[in-house]
Amino acid sequence: MAELLKLTAKDFKSDQEVRWCPGCGDYAILAAVQGFMPELNIPRERIVFISGIGCSSRFPYYMNTYGMHSIHGRAPAIATGLAATRPDLSIWVVTGDGDALSIGGNHLIHALRRNVNVKILLFNNRIYGLTKGQYSPTSELGKITKSTPVGSADAPFNPLSLALGAEAGFVARTIDSDRKHLQSVLRAAAAHRGSAFVEIYQNCNIFNDGAFETLKDAGTRDEYLIRLEHGQPITFGDSCVVHPPGGFGLSVRPAASVDPSDIVVHDQTVADPAYAFALSRLPGLDLRNTPIGVFRAVTRPTYDEVLQRQVADARAAAAGTPEEQLTGLLHAGDTWTI
Repeated sequence: MAELLKLTAKDFKSDQEVRWCPGCGDYAILAAVQGFMPELNIPRERIVFISGIGCSSRFPYYMNTYGMHSIHGRAPAIATGLAATRPDLSIWVVTGDGDALSIGGNHLIHALRRNVNVKILLFNNRIYGLTKGQYSPTSELGKITKSTPVGSADAPFNPLSLALGAEAGFVARTIDSDRKHLQSVLRAAAAHRGSAFVEIYQNCNIFNDGAFETLKDAGTRDEYLIRLEHGQPITFGDSCVVHPPGGFGLSVRPAASVDPSDIVVHDQTVADPAYAFALSRLPGLDLRNTPIGVFRAVTRPTYDEVLQRQVADARAAAAGTPEEQLTGLLHAGDTWTI
């Protein structure tokens, strides 16, 4: 089947005009996703993109696959229903920091908790872009915006910490402008069976330009960015990551002051989410010590597998014709006559 498909990036481009602000990071993400999709060797009619509300949520219009532009924050709920009934589909949720973490926060954490077999791409630009520049759940404390003229009083969410707290089996972070890294993370997410949560740092050049510039600029990125590689010591620039003596979590130290044997070797398969959670807490408010890559990749039964097994067991236990089964169900347990 894979040889018959021979799809290219062009096959995944719809006939719709792409309408984001010139220079928006969403363009780079769209191009990376369209370029990656042929690797799946899956017919386009078996791929679905579901979004909520926001700039990122225009994504389904631009993908030549099935898709749905749903309502604010509810994309994970709709994707759950689809995954439960159509386990043969490759289902992708595209959302933003406002859509997923504000009105949609409850749906997001429960999709991850249940391990629904969907891939969730969260575009994080730390601002509300579609509604013109209000602060979002990931905006920094003290952020001055149109809705917080004297500075935000809210502490921001850390999306990866939130996902790991919900026991997500696959958690990763990447950057819009690093196409090679972005596609490598998408590749790993697609191969994962179960919920995959990918945070993508995405620049909004109109309302929050340069929010992640220190992670991209050649003069600072090597000292700010930690590239996680499974099985490799966690080092970057002149620094490394270690377990603090007598303490908890992880910390950053000058590599020259540390015995090489004490440097943490990244293991994305650690079953306890505490290790990946500690990695997610490394960045400072200025984004120094920001890890990117796959933080956690562990497998457990998916929601649709458990649900389909329950249905199969119920059918196997039932006897008689469908009409007789329905009658037996209606008269099982407590019944009332009115």
